[in-house]
Amino acid sequence: MVSRETKRAALHERLQLLRSITNSHALNKTSIIVDATKYIEGLKHKVERLNQDIAAAQTSSRQTPLPMVTVETLEKGFLINAFLDRSCPGLLVSILEAFEELGLIVQEARVSCTDSFRLQAVGGQNEEQVEIIDAQMVKQAVLEAIKNWSENSTDEQD
Repeated sequence: MVSRETKRAALHERLQLLRSITNSHALNKTSIIVDATKYIEGLKHKVERLNQDIAAAQTSSRQTPLPMVTVETLEKGFLINAFLDRSCPGLLVSILEAFEELGLIVQEARVSCTDSFRLQAVGGQNEEQVEIIDAQMVKQAVLEAIKNWSENSTDEQD
C-alpha cells in the first residue's frame, strides 16, 4: 500500500513540475492550477494563430510559391541553399548580384533550372571587406534578390 505521505509527496512533486513548466510563481495549489489553465489557453491561441498562418501561407503559395532558403555558417564562409518549385529564368543572375553587393565570393556552386530552381553554393567573405557578414544577412540578401526578381518578372509578363 502506498502511504498518504507518499501520495502527498508525489502530488507536491507534480505541482512543482506543473509550476516550472508554466513559468508560474504561485505558491499554493489553486494558484498553480489557475496559472496552468491560463498557460494552456495561451497555447491554444498560439496554435490557432499558427494554423491560420499555415492556411494563409498555403493559399498564397498556390498563387506564388514561397522560396525555401537556408544558410549555414561554415568554418570559412557559408553554405547557401535556395529552392523554388518552378523554373526561374534570370534568378541566378539576381542572386549572384546580391552576393557581389554583400562582398561574398562564390567558391563553388551547383545550379539546376529545369523544372524547378535549385542553388547550392559555398561562398566566403572577401578578405579585404571590412564589414563582417553573417548567415542571416546572406539569407536576407538571397530572399530580397528572389523578391526583386519575382517583382521584375511579373512586371515583364504584364
